Amino acid sequence: MSDSNHHGMHSFEGKNVLCSHHSFEEESFGRFGRMFRELSPLYNPPSTLSGLGKKDGPMNGGNSPKFTNSVPLGMVFFGQFIDHDITFDTSTSFSSINNPNEIENSRSANLDLDSVFGGGPEDDPFLYKPREEGYYLLTALSNNNIGQNQATEKNDLQRNGKETAIIGDPRNDENRVISQMQLAFVRFYNANYKIMKDANPGYSPEHLYEEARKTTTWHYQWIVVNEFLPMMCGKYLVADILGNGRKFYKPVYSAFIPVEFSVAAFRFGHTMIAQKLKLQQDGEMKSIFSKEFGKGFSRLTSSDQAIEWNAFFDYGTDFQKAEKLDTTLAPILLELPFVPSDDPNDKSLATRNFRRGQSFLLPSGENVARHMQREDSEIEQVVDFVNNKEKMVDVDLSAGIPLWYYVLAEAEVIGRQDSDTQFSSGEGLGPVGGRIVAEVLLGLLELDRESFLGNNRDWVPTHGKKRVFTMKDLLEEADKAYDL
Repeated sequence: MSDSNHHGMHSFEGKNVLCSHHSFEEESFGRFGRMFRELSPLYNPPSTLSGLGKKDGPMNGGNSPKFTNSVPLGMVFFGQFIDHDITFDTSTSFSSINNPNEIENSRSANLDLDSVFGGGPEDDPFLYKPREEGYYLLTALSNNNIGQNQATEKNDLQRNGKETAIIGDPRNDENRVISQMQLAFVRFYNANYKIMKDANPGYSPEHLYEEARKTTTWHYQWIVVNEFLPMMCGKYLVADILGNGRKFYKPVYSAFIPVEFSVAAFRFGHTMIAQKLKLQQDGEMKSIFSKEFGKGFSRLTSSDQAIEWNAFFDYGTDFQKAEKLDTTLAPILLELPFVPSDDPNDKSLATRNFRRGQSFLLPSGENVARHMQREDSEIEQVVDFVNNKEKMVDVDLSAGIPLWYYVLAEAEVIGRQDSDTQFSSGEGLGPVGGRIVAEVLLGLLELDRESFLGNNRDWVPTHGKKRVFTMKDLLEEADKAYDL
């Protein structure tokens, strides 16, 4: 499998579009667009972006990670799973200006798990058991993967003879965590299919598929609204949006993915991954690009590669926390080992993010904050923090702060809003980043007539306890269905 299939590393075939804000005004379903069309783009010299993102620069977090107090590491990978569910851009370039309206989003702009279900059993029958057996999604066990025993098949996706995962989105096999999270959603659907089939023996396989898919998808959406967003954006902010409405993400026609979200704000998770992690509760620490952890796109060969979810989520015992959400990344992310280039700018994930933001003509973080009518004192606090930090390494951001970097600095200085007056620095996104992320994800759900927020706002989960359903509950239900 090509290295370009890693998260954020797809090959780019630019269209060399010379675009203006006028060309960005049209909104088109399934495509990217702009959230702040009124704002002028920021331009920083490439040398500034390189100086900011270089491996020995100000974004190098060093070898002593700083962990959050409240965020399970697994939630960062869940954010990556969400990203893969709603965005897949294979046609943009760093070397040309990109027009969001001309970029095809290969995912639907819905949180509908098409990364799991593909086009369904009719369009993508290779993902499912035959009709006469019931439309269960295939796993390594039910597919009888070549060259695997039952011990490794239990924790793996279905694969072909070349070890390529046969799934709805190839990116969901890029590391062991995201691969086995994909498997968990496959099994959770299979559990729902069996429950539906046992309760309704007269239903056709097609009817059972539709009902089981809806149940699976709505439980997933429930986690996004009630667990992921409050944890990453702050429960106070999420409650404000649900109670008082969205202020900035207001599509005129139909839902789209704003580039301010996909190219900047929703890349916050890059700062929350430590250089070394463990796959199992009592396992050894491994590099995120080790063969055990990060070298995906191949079958499991050992039980040591199986994920124990109690090491990633709160099961009532000790679990790994995410790193602080701040302006630093793990050193290995500033010198990506799998990028086939001698140019250090290509190998730095931070520099790649800055270049991508510039190619999409994103506005500065300060201008977005002012547009959101944030307090001047708050903006000055973030700007002063950035300026003081960058002066030490001779990086000039006087033209403006790249939106992604502003979101990170705001999280470090101000942090997640947990109540009217309480902010937790480094624990989650600040007011600007949090509102972009929360408004877009909630907006996608509200604008989707098939989601629980767009279809039945009185719905409550059928799994979990006392109308509470979490990622832990989903993983536990999925584990029980390993043999379906």
